[in-house]
Amino acid sequence: MLWVAGPGSAPPARPAGPAPQRSAGTDLERRIAEFTTGFGASGGYRTPTEQERLAFTGAFAHLLDGDPEAARTGLSEIDFTLRTVTDAATGRRYAEVADRVSESGHTSRGWGRVYVDLEGPARWSVQVPHPVADARTELLGARVLRGAPGGVLVLAGARRDAGEDGAADVAHRDDSVFHGVVEELARRNLPGVQLHGFADESFRGRDAVVSTGAGDRAVADAELLTAALRRDGLEVCTAYSARCKLAGRENEQGRTAADRRSRFLHVELNKTLRGDDRGLDRAAAALTTLTERWSRR
Repeated sequence: MLWVAGPGSAPPARPAGPAPQRSAGTDLERRIAEFTTGFGASGGYRTPTEQERLAFTGAFAHLLDGDPEAARTGLSEIDFTLRTVTDAATGRRYAEVADRVSESGHTSRGWGRVYVDLEGPARWSVQVPHPVADARTELLGARVLRGAPGGVLVLAGARRDAGEDGAADVAHRDDSVFHGVVEELARRNLPGVQLHGFADESFRGRDAVVSTGAGDRAVADAELLTAALRRDGLEVCTAYSARCKLAGRENEQGRTAADRRSRFLHVELNKTLRGDDRGLDRAAAALTTLTERWSRR
């Protein structure tokens, strides 16, 4: 069962009916890699209607409220599935929200997936708006999700250039399922970190850029993450206190978080750091320093 705790609140009673469909233990990172491998350089994205987007986010809200059957019903209306995935590497159980249309072999709508830790209340999120295009950020997202309890992974479902007129670039759109999910998390005041990547030559001499996006609620979180990255010898530009490239001020999820006074971090990592497993592990370890604190909030 899953719930989001509030001050003085108690977890809701377990709803009647069957639990979400279970799948055999699987490596979560490999599962996500297999999903994103199918993303084409173009095509594979359709902008959801407002009704579809609201149906998805409404079902997601039921999931966070600890009512998987209501979530399953809402998701089925737009051909999404809800199942429980047990990560073979950690033994931790996650709710997986996935598109039944793409799984059936039909053209993907590109609306992505959501993974929610089922071991306790949802407390924080890691967001991957540009999988594959920002190479290996999808794998880093999986490692960050594994790193601390209470995580929600929000994963875009297409390359950023897959849709017409930038429609699939969900970091800069407010009409996507991805944005709807992050907006619901911000409404519940759950802090989030969004992962991006840049080419080394775009900002020479820097391994990472840490920003609070359009807002300033997460400065203490940004300082904590920056310290963890620097302890590992990484060069960080601190966009929350200095002028930096790639600060993500126009990021739509960051704007929503700022409007709702919710904590949001926009993190850019260079290609070298993302280029191998050791680099991903270094980045994940630093980010886990942050998410571990969020998990205890």
